[in-house]
Amino acid sequence: MMNLAFSYLPLILLITLMVKKNPMPSSKALPLSALVAYIVVLLVFKQDARLVNANVISGALLALTPLSIIAGAIFLFKCMEITGALAILRKSLDGVSENPVAQLMIVGWAFMFLIEGASGFGTPAAIAAPILYSLGFPALRVALFCLVLNTIPVTFGAMGTPVWFGLSLLQLPQESVREIAQQAALINTIAAPIIVILALRLVVSDTADIKKNLLFILLSTCACTLPYLGLSYFGVEFPSLLGGLIGLIITLLLAKYKIGIEAVNLPSANRPTATEKAPANTVPLKTLIKAAFPLWGTVLLLVLTRLPELGLKALLQATEPALHISLGFLGSFHISTSLVASLTDILNTAVTWKHSVLYIPSIIPFAVTGSVTLWLFRQQAEPNTLKIAGQQTLARMRTPFFAMLGALIFVNMMMLGDSSGQNSAAVAQIGHHLAQITGANWTFFAPLLGALGSFFSGSATISNLTFAGIQTTIAEQLSLPLTTILALQSVGAAMGNMVCINNIVAVTAILGLQNRDGDILKSTSLILAVFAVVAGGMGVLLIRVGLGG
Repeated sequence: MMNLAFSYLPLILLITLMVKKNPMPSSKALPLSALVAYIVVLLVFKQDARLVNANVISGALLALTPLSIIAGAIFLFKCMEITGALAILRKSLDGVSENPVAQLMIVGWAFMFLIEGASGFGTPAAIAAPILYSLGFPALRVALFCLVLNTIPVTFGAMGTPVWFGLSLLQLPQESVREIAQQAALINTIAAPIIVILALRLVVSDTADIKKNLLFILLSTCACTLPYLGLSYFGVEFPSLLGGLIGLIITLLLAKYKIGIEAVNLPSANRPTATEKAPANTVPLKTLIKAAFPLWGTVLLLVLTRLPELGLKALLQATEPALHISLGFLGSFHISTSLVASLTDILNTAVTWKHSVLYIPSIIPFAVTGSVTLWLFRQQAEPNTLKIAGQQTLARMRTPFFAMLGALIFVNMMMLGDSSGQNSAAVAQIGHHLAQITGANWTFFAPLLGALGSFFSGSATISNLTFAGIQTTIAEQLSLPLTTILALQSVGAAMGNMVCINNIVAVTAILGLQNRDGDILKSTSLILAVFAVVAGGMGVLLIRVGLGG
């Protein structure tokens, strides 16, 4: 019982510090919570000191992944801003539709859906948020909007990684994996209109404006989710990628021809006035293609480096041949010709760390497309644009650095443990405790365990890897359909992205928001609760009508 109380302690501390009346910045709250978690696993759980310290080192090194992605995204945004590409895109989007709701659905829904299907890693919000901000939407509202909507496609994000890899440890029959995918897609498809409207409500304060454009909103939502649902019957790699592509094309056409759209005026200090706006359709096609290069170039590079059949994915992740360097008690450092860096045997333990420099979406595609954008606009841009973009990127990185460092160490401490009862990880103990509390009603609460995993780890894949086994045990103990429970785990792992501290820190850093992490967490938690109720209710319904297996 004491172990369970201490399992909750670092989590309760973190939430309290971030959502209290005068919240502590995440750059301080996360390292402090990580320190408390460190003390708990060392003194209360009595884990081996070398193992604990090895996980501290691993967590600090793991922070390089989100930090490099944030830096790459900020660099790309700055390159688009400095060169004027963002201004051209804003003008062209006004040419498609000046309706703010349409612009939100094009960029924040359909385009993010597509990017999530190709990449994951928080890339969608990193790209969409600055575009929406440049269109004149307030930064805080943009952050909330992007975090909430970067959930539904996450179930099959990064070419289906949360499913095919996240559930791989269970060694399920292929038929069971297909059923899990289909049920998860169905639950997300039913929930999508509700979540999209709630997300829009965060930006569009007048409910009447949403009602005016409700037909367009629903058509745009279904343009992504119906293909997504259909594709889930054929595999797990392409529902989000192709669903997003189909949805983006349809949404653009709906907006262009004003289907289901009525006039909306959202006041914003950044939004151009009617006299400042250029006439619609004044951007030449060649100029638009050039200005949009950072977007289509990013998507192209992501697809080329994520499709296994092309061979680039394996090449960028190749660990051999490699240079091996002994660092003594710190471990063995390896770096391959593909720049895959790894540290093994940290502090003479089994703890390892790996970082695929070229595969993580930082240098490729962000730094590459940003640099090419500077070159494409070299005649129009001022001198030293590369230096300016680099300096502005570094300036933005100061705030998220300590937050990410604390977050990843915190995660490693909370997930440190073995499968035995007393020494199981804090997150596992919390998960089992929640299952005991809910008992026979577990179906209704199963998504929350998946969300808890994403809150801690920042990854739907890691949430599935961590909690799929626990969900399986609970399903067996309570005689619940395994595929339905694992579908709810997958949905929960995806929806947990909206409350994930890593993602919140990343998007606020990209938008330059200071000390708003706690406010964002409070707002997204309310929508998460709604999502969980809808998902849990769908799970119960699937079992009652006999679709859960």
